[in-house]
Amino acid sequence: MTSAKIKNSPAFKIIFNYGLSIVLAVVFLYIAFYDVNMGEVFALVSDASLFWIGVFIVSVLSGHLVRALRWKVILHSVKPDAKFKHLFGALMVGYGVNCVTPKLGEITRAVMLGKWENLSRSSMFGTVIVERVIDIISLGVAVIISAFIWSENLYESFPWLKSTLYIAAGIMFAILLVIFLTVRFKEKFYGWIVRIFGRVSEKFAHKLAYIFEMLTEGFSALKGTKNYLLTFLLTIVLLAVYALSSYIGFFMLYMNELLPVTYQMGWVLMSIAAIGVVIPTPGATGSYHTLAKSTLVLLFGFGDTVSAAYAFLTHIISYILFIFIALIIFFVLNRQHESLIKVVKTDLDNL
Repeated sequence: MTSAKIKNSPAFKIIFNYGLSIVLAVVFLYIAFYDVNMGEVFALVSDASLFWIGVFIVSVLSGHLVRALRWKVILHSVKPDAKFKHLFGALMVGYGVNCVTPKLGEITRAVMLGKWENLSRSSMFGTVIVERVIDIISLGVAVIISAFIWSENLYESFPWLKSTLYIAAGIMFAILLVIFLTVRFKEKFYGWIVRIFGRVSEKFAHKLAYIFEMLTEGFSALKGTKNYLLTFLLTIVLLAVYALSSYIGFFMLYMNELLPVTYQMGWVLMSIAAIGVVIPTPGATGSYHTLAKSTLVLLFGFGDTVSAAYAFLTHIISYILFIFIALIIFFVLNRQHESLIKVVKTDLDNL
């Protein structure tokens, strides 16, 4: 088999993507825990408050219930009677799969919901893409708000953040422009993409056009002023709940006894750490730890050990929770899981 055929094979793509995500995770974990006494970290984690751990779990799950509700609003014009348990179930299974490999999770939840609700996979992919677009925009807004909340040393502590915000603003503008063009012109825009990128690679051009076609279907599902308003309000609630989870994390390790803690600190921590979630590592492993610890140390003045313990504990709770719930939902709601896996793999190979 030639090297070109090997590189284009589905197995190579999966191994390469997964291998790259593992390498990134290891690098970020090294940065986060370098020169940190892990024995002291585990000692702090073992003494964590069980009560606040329980509150943290409830808060995390509440955030994903809100996310599932927002997904239902986005799907309203396509299927207004979509079952909430299917939406939440597909979402949690997707998160569980993302804990192993980042790329496959979004595909999995789109396929599962399409299968359970008898909807086309392309339209489900479209709504997932729409969700991710909304998340990117809301993340940028959350970071901008953080800059106002903690303006004294935010840019000094993270010198790369200001340029990142400018780049993100440009990306958000480009995304919104593309959304407008795809929804407004549809087939014409599809043809433009094929002609422009087809000069480089015909296969890549059709894949890119297919993604934009799914994006069009996704935004076509989000119709009506009421649904747009509900999506906007639920996105605000979602960010507020995620910030609350970060704030609750302080109490799990009694960090409120070391320094005064506020909800605003939870918002800033959520916003900066969420950038790590965007980086394609399994379950945000490493990238989340690095940014969460850096925020706690550089912005808030906590020590390296307790900051590393916070990053470790909040992440491991979410990680185990996602996988545990994903396994239960997968085998309870999806009895034909073997055929589903084949469908997911096929869709992954086509991306």
